[in-house]
Amino acid sequence: MWPVPAEPAPPAASAAATGPSPRPAPAAAQHKAQPKAPARRQGGSFVAGATSRLLPASVPLRWFGAAAFFHACAWAALGAAAADLPQWRGGLGWPLAALHLWTIGTLLASAIGASLQLLPVATRQGTRAAALAAGLWWLFVPGVALLVLGMGLAQPAWLAVGAAAVIAVLLAWAAMMAMNLAGARGMPGVVLHGWGAIGGLALLVASAASLVAVWTGSSALSGWLAPDALRAMHAAAGIVGVMGLLVLGIATIVVPMFALSPVPAERPQAATGALGLAALVLWLAAAPLAALFSPAPAAPAASPAGGAWLFVALRAASWAAAAAALAVHLAMMRRVRAEALRPGLGGAAWLFACAWGAAVLALGLLAAKIGLEAAAASGAGAVAGIVSERLGRLVVVLALVGWLGSFLFGVLHRILPFLAAAHASRGRTPGRRAPTPSALTSAQAVLWHTRAHTAALGALAVAAVFDAAPLWALAAVVGGAGGIAFAVFYAVAALRLRASLAAGAAGAPDAAGAAGAGAPDSGRRDGP
Repeated sequence: MWPVPAEPAPPAASAAATGPSPRPAPAAAQHKAQPKAPARRQGGSFVAGATSRLLPASVPLRWFGAAAFFHACAWAALGAAAADLPQWRGGLGWPLAALHLWTIGTLLASAIGASLQLLPVATRQGTRAAALAAGLWWLFVPGVALLVLGMGLAQPAWLAVGAAAVIAVLLAWAAMMAMNLAGARGMPGVVLHGWGAIGGLALLVASAASLVAVWTGSSALSGWLAPDALRAMHAAAGIVGVMGLLVLGIATIVVPMFALSPVPAERPQAATGALGLAALVLWLAAAPLAALFSPAPAAPAASPAGGAWLFVALRAASWAAAAAALAVHLAMMRRVRAEALRPGLGGAAWLFACAWGAAVLALGLLAAKIGLEAAAASGAGAVAGIVSERLGRLVVVLALVGWLGSFLFGVLHRILPFLAAAHASRGRTPGRRAPTPSALTSAQAVLWHTRAHTAALGALAVAAVFDAAPLWALAAVVGGAGGIAFAVFYAVAALRLRASLAAGAAGAPDAAGAAGAGAPDSGRRDGP
């Protein structure tokens, strides 16, 4: 439990202690005329009483384990796809499989595990349907595996079965989030982001089902939008609607918790959520016109100029809303850092800085891409289209790997050991010291994963710009090293937790607890 600093006594109280005021009546009237501002909730207070709201250790750890496994697989799939990536335009193949191993297998699995545990803590209510949360994992993992194998091997039937399993899991997860948000007793800003993510998830599922229908040759679900429009809607719903809003909301929980800082005020939180939703709606409104900027050479020339300009205008308005949301969010995070009792944010500081920097750079490059689309609408020629396409790939890399990936890995580097320590401390006999988070993890694995992830992000950015197969292969090798390091980090935490629980049940001292006891300051500084 983190201590919440006591507020200083108001000046009126100290004056009363020294003697009567010369003018009591005006002072009292002035005191009544200036109501005290409501105290902002301390970030560390999230942990207070959180033990009673913890899911069984196996539930979030399974989801984080799935993320670690699919993370390594994503880099392997990228290596298999390197030769095809320069010519890839969105069809079936290993590039599509690598993309979905990252988005669904890594990012979504991490977000599901984190949200299942963090939302009940933030909204101050008990966990619900823990058995369902555990059971969904058994459908999710084989569903993702079958989905990406169907994509990589161009087997539409496998893809359809895997997609059906994953969609069922996502719908159940959305229902669990909705039940939690409906009964929330705090954090209205986080609740707004959560509801927005649920709306984005509905659009993600609908567009995914339609794309699967296109790939399998079914016309039951594929006739409502063209494939280019469906892909644009699918990408926006996933990046901005589901993951983007979840990351913005989770940041207001975990960053104050890590930094021991007051939680951001509700008004900027609400502004960030509303602006993010506006950006999503405007981008989705432009999706039906995405075919006007298809990579097919004849598409821009054959498209009506009015539709092209409407497409550019809607995307520009969406960009403005997204830029405003990010500006408000970064201002909140800057204030959290400024008011922090622990300003360093520990080992997650570098990954958070990478995430925020990548988000700013992605928006800047997206503005350039929208400008090139406007030039193409004016008939500027094929060069603008080629540059715009490569800029688009770079924006996707920065958004998915730089912003979302870096932030979620930073969270996992801190949350996973903390959850392991919290579970290891339950049921211990009095007087036996519980292991600290640092005793349950491998600092070397965290360091190597941070370095490899940063290097892989740079390699991916270079590969996206030059679009050459050897560069994509190099990025896959560097990222694969990071995937191995992250898997080691996860395995060490899970194995040390298991050993600690076994030792606690037997009443014997365990190595993790002894390591924690040997560090005199670890109990004071270790934490989420």
